[in-house]
Amino acid sequence: MIYLDNSATTQPHKEVLETFVKASEQYYGNPASLHKIGNDAENLLESARKQITQILNMEHAVFTSGGTESNNLAILGTAAAYAHRGRHIISSNIEHASVLKPLEELEKRGFEITRLTVNKSGHINSEELKNALRNDTILVTLMHINNEIGVINPIADIKKLLKGTRTFLHTDAVQSVGKIPLDKEDMPDLLSFSAHKLHGLKGSGILAFNDVQPAAILYGGGQEFGYRSGTVPVPHAAAAAKALRIAQPNPQFMDWNKSLREFFSSFDDIMVISPENAAPHILSVAMKGVKGEILVSGLQDESIIVSTSSACSSKNKRTSHVIEALDIPPAYRDGVIRISFGAFTDQQDISDFQQAFKKVHRIIKGV
Repeated sequence: MIYLDNSATTQPHKEVLETFVKASEQYYGNPASLHKIGNDAENLLESARKQITQILNMEHAVFTSGGTESNNLAILGTAAAYAHRGRHIISSNIEHASVLKPLEELEKRGFEITRLTVNKSGHINSEELKNALRNDTILVTLMHINNEIGVINPIADIKKLLKGTRTFLHTDAVQSVGKIPLDKEDMPDLLSFSAHKLHGLKGSGILAFNDVQPAAILYGGGQEFGYRSGTVPVPHAAAAAKALRIAQPNPQFMDWNKSLREFFSSFDDIMVISPENAAPHILSVAMKGVKGEILVSGLQDESIIVSTSSACSSKNKRTSHVIEALDIPPAYRDGVIRISFGAFTDQQDISDFQQAFKKVHRIIKGV
């Protein structure tokens, strides 16, 4: 089986699993406890936190259950903490559901949300963002890499645009951490990521931040410095730090992306959706007049695993909101599939995918 759905989730590294097992066996104490076993667990937890903040070049890190909770804490928490400054937030119309839904909730609470439009390649307009900024804008939340088409937001330029304002910048970096890093001077005020997207474990996320103090959205014993109550799963924290230490951008991703673009250009009914300057590990294409589910099923019969869109919405029969936001001809909108590479992808996988796709394409076309 060839797995090319790494933007949905990734196979954990063996070293990450070993770290998790060791921590579960030897550091099983509650890090909030005062005895030695609890202290040992706390020391491991803080070691993991320090490693993560150093790698990300951020001051603080709060362990969460995943990218969704991290995004919710960043958005709902910042809105609650800084509502006295203003009740206006800027985002875009192609964000992940874990950003869109909290924003919808804030609208119900009286906040005003400006959703930037994107062009046919999925890019926002910096002038539109600049013009949307107001004195009462407290937060801009824009993903670094779109999970469906791989379009990259210029976080460094956006940060410069916000310089001198009192507006915080939050970035959903779930698809970029460990793949396309941000320079130290380009880091946003708040950054979300999830370990299972970089060969770590599910149920393990981080919200890292600098000069901002989001309010808690979970209440209880006041763990994680009051930002996120609940007994901290130390083995998950240690495993997340391990996954982040191992993660390295793969230069072959760009070669494979280019190779597949050239491959798909030979078909007169295949459209490449991902823009040329998109992230190299994500490539979305569409087949004219065919539902993406047909392609996914056909490729699976050939032992190739890809997806139709975001895993969070792929079972929803509606066209993805990201695809709807782009200027894609109607005949192609239902035929989108996403190919995404990971640490275990190799050249043979790419070659086998091409052969399988040609076979499935012939079957669908009745040739």
